[in-house]
Formats: sequence, C-alpha cells, structure tokens
Amino acid sequence: MQQKIHLPENVNTIICQLEAAGYEAYVVGGCVRDSLLGRKPDDWDITTSATPEQVKRVFRRTIDTGIQHGTVTVMIAGEGYEVTTYRIDGEYEDSRHPKAVIFTANLTEDLKRRDFTINAMAYNERSGLVDAFGGMEDLHSGIVRCVGSPKERFGEDALRMMRAVRFSAQLGFTIEQQTQQAIVSLASMLVHISAERIQTELVKLLLSPHPEQIRLAYQLGITKIIMPELDAAFATTQNNPHHIYTVGEHIIYCLEQVGADKALRIAALLHDIGKPAAKTTDEQGIDHFYQHEEIGMQMAEQILKRLKFDNDTLNKVKRYIQFHDYDCEPTPRAVRRAIHKIGEAYFAQVLELKRADTLAQSLYQREEKLARISQVEEIYQEILEQNQCISLKTMQISGDDLLAIGIPAGRQIGRILQALLEDVLENPEHNNYPYLLEAAKQQKFL
Repeated sequence: MQQKIHLPENVNTIICQLEAAGYEAYVVGGCVRDSLLGRKPDDWDITTSATPEQVKRVFRRTIDTGIQHGTVTVMIAGEGYEVTTYRIDGEYEDSRHPKAVIFTANLTEDLKRRDFTINAMAYNERSGLVDAFGGMEDLHSGIVRCVGSPKERFGEDALRMMRAVRFSAQLGFTIEQQTQQAIVSLASMLVHISAERIQTELVKLLLSPHPEQIRLAYQLGITKIIMPELDAAFATTQNNPHHIYTVGEHIIYCLEQVGADKALRIAALLHDIGKPAAKTTDEQGIDHFYQHEEIGMQMAEQILKRLKFDNDTLNKVKRYIQFHDYDCEPTPRAVRRAIHKIGEAYFAQVLELKRADTLAQSLYQREEKLARISQVEEIYQEILEQNQCISLKTMQISGDDLLAIGIPAGRQIGRILQALLEDVLENPEHNNYPYLLEAAKQQKFL
C-alpha cells in the first residue's frame, strides 16, 4: 500500500503558503485514507497550527464557514478548501457538540479526537505520513477501530457508531471487537442524533458495495433505535414453500441483488417490512402474508418521513413496494397494461426488485419465476424499441384535438381519452391520428 500521496496543486499551494508563513499544515482524515487505498478523494480537508485569524491573514480570499470550530474556507481559482485549526474538544453534553473548542499547536492532540484510526492520519510532502495511532496498520488489516477509548469516541458523537458500520460496508472492513462491544453498550445514545444525520449515514451504507452490512447494524443494536421495524422483520419466520429465511434475512439477500440506486435499495430494505404485521398461519401451519404490500407501503411512508427523506424518494419507494409482487403475464398486451398501471418511470425498477426478491426466496419454482420475469423484460424492451403507446402522453391525440372537434371541456374529454387509450393498449397499431380522431367522433355520441 502506497505511502506517498499526490496532492492536488491548489491543496499543496495552501499547505506551502501556510508553511512559508511559519505554520504547520497537512491534509487530514478521509482524503488521506482514500489516497492510501488508491481511491480518489471526494474532497481535501486541511488542518493547520494557524488560528482562523492567522489563516485569514495568509490568504487573500477566505470565507468564515465554521470559524467557532476553527474552520475557514480558502478560495483558490474559484474552488473552496476547508482549513481547520488543530483543536482539542471540550466535554460533550449532547452526544454531538463539545461545550468548548480549544485551539492547539499540537497535531497529535488534534488527531487524538478523531473517530477511527484510519481517519486519524495526516500528510504533507515535507513530513510525509503522520500516523500516531496505527491507522496504516489497520488499513492493511482491513479494520475499523476507534482512536483511543471507543466509549469516549462514541460518547462524543453517537453517530460515529453508524459511521463505523458504514465504513465497514464501504471498505469491506471488519469492526474491531472492543469497538463493536462499545456500540452494543451505547447504541441507545442514537436517540440524541437528528433524523437528517441518521438518514445520511443510512443512505451511504445502503449505497455501499456491501449494503448487507445493515445486518451488522441490527446485530449491534443500532436498528433497534433507528428502525425497530427491521428488528421485527428479523424476528419473523416464514414457514412457506416459497421461503427459507426469516423476513429480515430475506430482506438482506434481496438488498444484495439490486443495483446501487438510492430509492431502489431503500425499497429492497423495506419491501417486506409489512410482513410481520400481515402474518397469518393456516391449519396446515403454512404462513401467509396477505396485503403485506399495502401495509408495507404505509409503514415505509412512516419510516421515511420519520427519517426526513425527500418526497421524490418517498414516492418512488412506495411505488416499488406496492408492485414488487405484481404478477404480469408475459404477453405484449399484459405488459403494456402493466407499464401503464405501474408507470413508465417505475416499471424497470419494479422488475429489478421483483427479480431480486425472487433470488432471495427458496428454490421452489424459482427457475419458472425468473424465466417469467425475463420474458416480461424482453417484451418490455420490444415495446420501448417500437415506441408503442403506453400512456396518454404518448397517444397521437390530445384533449386539445377533442376540443377542436366540438367536444366540450370537462369530464367527457377525460372519458373519451381513457377509452381511446384502452383501445390503443389492446391494439398498438391504432395509435395514429386519423383512426383516433374518427374513434373520438364516435365516442362523442355515446
């Protein structure tokens, strides 16, 4: 693993100017970690012995972005770079904010307050890598380990417990044992963390290469606080020929099978969240989950609103959950109607979720189910390639055309357009203006 880091020109310029003014300066944190792993950092954070006022005197253009915590944004060629003074955090009172921030000239004191060893390394071209807490060794070993006492680090900011799981998911690392034990002990502190911050970490975890690590969040007691509905799913068995896992384990396997799309992965996480509430058992001891999609939609809406998700994500997730069990005959007519019913913007994702759901079930009838989904996908692609009409907006006649032939504005126009669309869904060749105009005239008198 490399130890020399190529710094962007502007970043190196900032460090060199601070050093020329008599101060220390390094890149620090995630950009160092990612560079050592051969990844391209999203951004470059700089730490310095200079106070915010001293930083502002060194550079011509700065913005006070977080000056109370020692952060000044230095502007170079239209780009902003955060420069933060070495600091020691005072006592924490709300599992998030220190009561006071004390500036220091000691880099090691600054690194000591950071969350994990792999994020507590600094670098500049003059000194090379500064690694006071074994971060490089943990990078080599694939370990997420707190700097110093895990209980102290998590006591300072409870969200770090979710960050530990998220880093394990993003990097494919394991969480060190004492760090895991501290999470189990302190997970209840997550009640003090805002929904917005929890949402951000959850999304990063779900979009990582290992979204199945949400299972670890369950095992460590995190989901009990942030999403207890998932814990109920892990406790719900499925004695049914189509299933071999608990609802929770089925969800995990389904999650692994869908692409890294935000709404789709959230839908995979929540697609069967309604099953615990819907579960019934018949006289033969077979479990059933009637209406679990409808219950799941309602529960997903409650969960996503609680976690302050945006309405676009909320609506997509609900749509995917609503139709993930929808059974479509593999015929052009049925597929056109399914696209119309589900929505053009959602259909491909619903099929992807349906395939993932099937792959997470038992082997019972699996090949037949997958073959049916593949047939539907093939027909769907043909419909797209042929530009067949599957909605009012792609029909070759509009409400304005009906007004032009004397049909009064109002419900009758809507009724006629819907009747014409029904015809076109059955007979795509009827989607031409002369035919539809004549059909509309006939409908006018019905």
